[in-house]
Amino acid sequence: MLRNTTEERYHRLAEQRWQYSVRCMSSAAKRKRSLHSAFPVLEQPLQPIQQHVYEANLQNSNACHKKYIELTDKAMKGGGEKAIARHTQRNRKLLVRDRLRLLLDDEDFLELSLLAGLGLPYGDIPAAGCLTGIGRINGLWCVFIAMDATVKGGTAYPITVKKQLRAQEVAIQNRLPCVYLVDSGGAFLPLQSEIFPDKNQGGRTFYNEAIMSAMKIPQVSVVCGSCTAGGAYIPTMAEETVMVHRIGTIFLGGPPLVKAATGEEVTPEDLGGATLHAEVSGCVDHFSWDEKEAYECTRNIVSTLNFLLPEEEEEDEERTRKKKAEEEPLYSSEELLGLAPKSYNYSLDVKMVVSRLTDGSRFQEFKTRYGTTLITGFAKIHGNLVGIVANNGELSYQAALKGSQFVQLCDQRDIPLLFLQNTVPTAAPTLTTTQAEMNTNRLKAQGSMMSAVACASVPKITVVIGGCHGADSYAMCGRAFDPNFLFLWPNARVSMTAPGHAASLPFPDSEAEEEEEEEKKKKQEDRLNKRLDEESSAFFSSGRLWDDGVILPQDTRKVLRDCLDIIKQQQYQLTTERVRSALLRV
Repeated sequence: MLRNTTEERYHRLAEQRWQYSVRCMSSAAKRKRSLHSAFPVLEQPLQPIQQHVYEANLQNSNACHKKYIELTDKAMKGGGEKAIARHTQRNRKLLVRDRLRLLLDDEDFLELSLLAGLGLPYGDIPAAGCLTGIGRINGLWCVFIAMDATVKGGTAYPITVKKQLRAQEVAIQNRLPCVYLVDSGGAFLPLQSEIFPDKNQGGRTFYNEAIMSAMKIPQVSVVCGSCTAGGAYIPTMAEETVMVHRIGTIFLGGPPLVKAATGEEVTPEDLGGATLHAEVSGCVDHFSWDEKEAYECTRNIVSTLNFLLPEEEEEDEERTRKKKAEEEPLYSSEELLGLAPKSYNYSLDVKMVVSRLTDGSRFQEFKTRYGTTLITGFAKIHGNLVGIVANNGELSYQAALKGSQFVQLCDQRDIPLLFLQNTVPTAAPTLTTTQAEMNTNRLKAQGSMMSAVACASVPKITVVIGGCHGADSYAMCGRAFDPNFLFLWPNARVSMTAPGHAASLPFPDSEAEEEEEEEKKKKQEDRLNKRLDEESSAFFSSGRLWDDGVILPQDTRKVLRDCLDIIKQQQYQLTTERVRSALLRV
């Protein structure tokens, strides 16, 4: 017994020393200042010779912006006027955005994948039936997953599940606390085969909750509506749960199912209301009389999390120092609308884009004269040092080697990476022996760059400013390479090959006559080009959640600032590993 007490004291002291060292490191990190830098200014004004390309791009950007506003309005309306009236008047619930206003410090949050769920084969599901994003609660960046019960009664579709899983993935990658606002009617049964059985479907939500808990990523749940069937597990697996009286319910099968099975009539409140779960089952930890009280309680819970944010005075000093250090770009961000390429042939020098994103339009270029079709270098965005990798032509052998070296350099120095992606519309042809040798070398170099990007442990942010086509997009940290965030400009195109380049794809051989064969091939190309034009748009991509959202070019600098701030927050968490206690013998 004495030995056990000694071991326990030893482990307790070890844990205290470890926490103290973390605290010291974090306080030292607060006192540190970044090294002074005077990066060269990128002089990239618009030249008269570029004016016609700029005007064509601007016209296309305005058309894309109009489409963006139209789809955004549709997503913001949720389930429509009748569903909103039923939700607020009959059910006496707050709308999902009103809930977020009570929960978050302000409305300046980073919303993810707003256009998800639009244009799907099974119909439009505005915002995929749930709002996800990252906002501040008591100064702490938190992921929120808020179900919108005005959309199909809160029923979960395959795209709903996919959006929830992506939000949890963002929380895991960036070690962000996660808040669930649960108001769900369970899965949409006609599509159960796309929701229930596979690895990255419904059950993965609960697996992620368990994994996040093991990683010491806090999770809080607010039951502000129905939690039926699978939805009932979300609050019961969270660390702390708040439940609202009368409007919140948790049960696997509701009153209609009870009546069908047993013939007994029971009210939702008696079967699974807040009083039952707070006083009898113990499934919830906090009882609230109304939604306002529930969100106040949630904010108080978040204030108990084990994060040590900078003091307000220190934060003000840091903000003042950063404002002095950072400068606005020399060129207006509105000019990015004319730099967003209508197609690959309308691409201007990517340095013009870089100069409109970085502080003071300053950029320290790396390997300026080598592999010039890939631009690499260091810059600051709102005072945050980043390594920029930007397409400026085809990803050649030299460019890929350069990119590989630069990515490894940033990984060595713990500098976040920003990829500005605009890849060539189609793969290089192989018509001669010389071309075959060149393409072989290029494949080796691109494979090297892919490995460097995949293995880099630093945060990665990708913005598709033009085309995202073929294998080049993998080397530029496409979706498959797990960037922390991936955004598209409205003009962006995402497809294996760009529209109008279907001829570069192989077609099956046919035994028909040569003239018939040519005519048949031409028809196939036209059909495929038409399909590529429709399926490669940024809105088609975002509707299927192949990205984290469509952002306007002029808002890119602000979005990057928020992403970099979010990524940095994990340094303020005091304990990120569990200290295992000694095994006690009874």
